[in-house]
Amino acid sequence: MASTGLLVVSNIKHLGTSLRSIEKYVSSLYIALNVSTCGAKQEIQPPPPPVWGRLISQVYADSSSYVGNNIDLRVLVTPLKPFDSASGLVKLHKTVDVLFSDAHQPELCESWRRTLNITKPTIFLQDTDMNDLATLESSPQEVKVYPNVVLGGTFDRIHIGHKIFLTQAVLRATQRLVVGVTTATMTKSKTLPYLILPVEERIAQLRDFLMDIDSTLQYDIVPIDDPFGPTQHDPDMDMIVVSAETFRGGQKVNEIRSSKHLSQLDIFVIDIVESNVSDSIHESKVSSSNTRIDLLGTRWRKPEPRPNLPAVPYIIGLTGGIASGKSKMAERLGKLGAHVIDCDKVAHDVYEPGQTCYEKIVKHFGNHILAMDGRIDRTKLGPIVFSNTKELQTLNDIVWPELMVEVKRRLAVLSSLPTPPKVVVLEAAVLLRAGWETECHEVWSMVVPPEEAVRRIIERNGLSEEEACKRLSNQVPNSEIVAKSNVIFSSQWDYDFTQKQAERAWNMLNKELNSRHSSL
Repeated sequence: MASTGLLVVSNIKHLGTSLRSIEKYVSSLYIALNVSTCGAKQEIQPPPPPVWGRLISQVYADSSSYVGNNIDLRVLVTPLKPFDSASGLVKLHKTVDVLFSDAHQPELCESWRRTLNITKPTIFLQDTDMNDLATLESSPQEVKVYPNVVLGGTFDRIHIGHKIFLTQAVLRATQRLVVGVTTATMTKSKTLPYLILPVEERIAQLRDFLMDIDSTLQYDIVPIDDPFGPTQHDPDMDMIVVSAETFRGGQKVNEIRSSKHLSQLDIFVIDIVESNVSDSIHESKVSSSNTRIDLLGTRWRKPEPRPNLPAVPYIIGLTGGIASGKSKMAERLGKLGAHVIDCDKVAHDVYEPGQTCYEKIVKHFGNHILAMDGRIDRTKLGPIVFSNTKELQTLNDIVWPELMVEVKRRLAVLSSLPTPPKVVVLEAAVLLRAGWETECHEVWSMVVPPEEAVRRIIERNGLSEEEACKRLSNQVPNSEIVAKSNVIFSSQWDYDFTQKQAERAWNMLNKELNSRHSSL
């Protein structure tokens, strides 16, 4: 299967048919619009690049309904720029394996094959030599270009909305495009902010996309800690691209520039791309927030090999902060077929009289932590350790190793059964702090926004907001949990949506395990 293709589009009305016919052959696809025969006569100059903006937006928007997110699609802008040999300036990030054309245009396709060093013959999807792009019409408002264009955003995992936004800017820039990319300082209020890629990675992906679609421009891609970035001080800016919902921000930019005696920027507004998902969870527009929501319950990170662990049972370490919903997730996974070991309940067992852990705790903390029946009274031990970080660490140093010894003993019992469980879920709030991730084949985690966790703690435990915040501050932050996890869940939405996340992850895991088993 070819991984990357280039489709020469002459018949925009056939785009859906073309994409569906080549979808199974490629994972990424460049699109080159055939502008070679536009106009009634060859000597007529091709239209200015902005004229193609509406059509390219349509290509991106329509492609999502044809192939969804199965193909990384990029429409090339370089050939639309006014150069004598535009295709010769095309510099693609990926090597093109195969060339497709939706019309019989052998000379044009041969030119592309030479430019991109494609060895395989062109695949012609249609016998016709018609070109419906020749009828393209434009209005005077669509043709203006500018030396320096600027725009900004989060740009987390480039989706079709970003591609439209960026392409409209590229079409209107003749020299330089400045892109401000928000840092973590500005993304805290976003949906699932801990799933947003680091700013350096987002900038790298942006540069890759922009250089792919148009290698003729200078790209200044900079991190920004405020909404206005370099527009506040750069005198060499001519036009700003904004979305319909950030138009007021564009006006504010001009107010700031006016106060600093800088030139006013023309404002170009991009329409919001509507999402094809309609529910109470996703945003109604195509957005990075929706992309992050769709990552829940999927493979977030590939598991590292664990040669120290037996293949069966496959051990999932399930963790998450206080009030994140991890116990409920463990229950869901149990109903789906996993064997669940609740480490909190195991801890109660190792606290029992006669256990090594019991003896060590009493020796250190004294008999005054015992109840009348000789058992450890957690209501007496709790205030001691939660008010003293050193004592809490001492307790952890006693309990965690003994707890893992007991967990391993139970796992060994399960492994020795005639039919051992295929998957064991090890539910442990302390999993990451105790370093137990190395005892699991992979880590699945629950995360909720801190404010939601505080609300739940107050409601569930009857604590004050101050006490709830103090408990939360002792937890591993969501960002660290995500950094060490292979699958992420969030219970901040309704029950059914969290259940869907569980089922998605469970089905994915079973498919992987079955595939692994069949290959042995």
